[in-house]
Amino acid sequence: MIDELDFAKAGGLVPAIVQHWLTGEVLMLGYMDAAALEATRTSGLVTFHSRSKGRLWTKGESSGNVLRLRSLHADCDADALLVRAEPVGPTCHRGTSSCFDGARPVLGFLAELDALVAQRAAERPSGSYTTQLLDAGIRRIAQKVGEEGVETALAAVVQGDAELLGEAADLVFHLTVALRARGLGLADVAAVLADRHGQRSGA
Repeated sequence: MIDELDFAKAGGLVPAIVQHWLTGEVLMLGYMDAAALEATRTSGLVTFHSRSKGRLWTKGESSGNVLRLRSLHADCDADALLVRAEPVGPTCHRGTSSCFDGARPVLGFLAELDALVAQRAAERPSGSYTTQLLDAGIRRIAQKVGEEGVETALAAVVQGDAELLGEAADLVFHLTVALRARGLGLADVAAVLADRHGQRSGA
């Protein structure tokens, strides 16, 4: 569908919605012509046709806050683009992650947490609790998952909502660390759940 985009429908330009590839947050809206699309695909950096400048404009060419291309998707009418990208720094000139206020998905932070734990696993910064857990090994991490699982279950039965949410947050964090210790992530868990949902439509 990308090669069949109808640039002529809107005078040579198509709207391009940029979405964070990991969290799903809508970052910005720009416009691409055929040359901008080609530049994006060739360079791997999201490039637009600037209507104000009258030329191609690579996001971040001045600030350094580029958008690294992850994938491109045309809509069903082939006259709009969804650009999934990895932002380097804030996307908006205001210094915010998005040009749209309140656009961050509620569950998007789970992806950020997963990415942060993965970074900790790779870099092992000193003073980090995540580093301490990873250095202690999978048995210690598994023990913590078990402890937090029991505490979550108890909170569900005999404590209030705030306590349950707190224990559940602890459980999710330690489970994320356990997955990363095995080279896995929350996206892998989500893929299994999605697959089960497809196989078991009555779930």
